Amino acid sequence: MPTYAYRCRECTGTFEVNRPMSESSAPATCPDGHSDTVKLLTTVALTGSAPGAPSGGGCCGGACGCGHPAV
Repeated sequence: MPTYAYRCRECTGTFEVNRPMSESSAPATCPDGHSDTVKLLTTVALTGSAPGAPSGGGCCGGACGCGHPAV
């Protein structure tokens, strides 16, 4: 089940809620009981490598000619 991060506009605290994707846009109440909250944009950090993934670095493994240098 995905975890969504929220910030309370009243107490400025942040908190997380585990809920199904079908409820991702539902309002969330902060742990202190405040209802004026906003869902935060979060990023996912992936580590490791998928089988068959390019290993040359850059945005595309340096093989597509996009002009981005391989890292």
